[in-house]
Amino acid sequence: MTLPNMITIMRLLLVPAVVLAMLQSLWGWAFAGFLVAGISDGVDGFIARRWNQSSRLGAYLDPVADKLLLVSVFVVMGFADELPLWLVVTVVSRDGLIVCAVLLSSVMSHPVEVKPLFVSKANTAAQIVLAALVLGELAFSVHFGPLRTALILLTGVLTVASAAAYLVAWLKHMSGYGEGSRTSNSQTGNIKSGIGKSGGSSTDV
Repeated sequence: MTLPNMITIMRLLLVPAVVLAMLQSLWGWAFAGFLVAGISDGVDGFIARRWNQSSRLGAYLDPVADKLLLVSVFVVMGFADELPLWLVVTVVSRDGLIVCAVLLSSVMSHPVEVKPLFVSKANTAAQIVLAALVLGELAFSVHFGPLRTALILLTGVLTVASAAAYLVAWLKHMSGYGEGSRTSNSQTGNIKSGIGKSGGSSTDV
């Protein structure tokens, strides 16, 4: 078990603590937990790169920890009427659709490699800033009304754009699989070249 993986697991354990603090309206503790999770995310990435401690386990755990924290915070904020339900539903649905698409492609024996697109990175950044802003408002009794509204709209737009970008990439990946299958039926000796032309392995999904 590498040090970055241990930090990531700690971040996973922070999720129920942050959620519990939010449910009990302990906003200061919730904000502190969210802040520690954010800092730990940067620390484990730095250690993994600096001392070559990257691992396959970490590659899976890190995004899971980040998404679990963000989705949990958004859901609780939605029920607390701190974020509009349409935004919470959009965020949760986007992540759910991506998971379903990955599982479906795996079941069809044509697994897709999920790579972060620029729009998805911008979307994640907007979600983090929005969650931190709302938690900070509640923890320190300050109000950034117009800024919060602008971030909510920006996050909503980026979430939809990110979902659409991944959907397009996934459809291209899967349609390439179909073309490869048809090619293999008509040209049995050229299976690999048919799949290669579809671009399935190079799609940034």
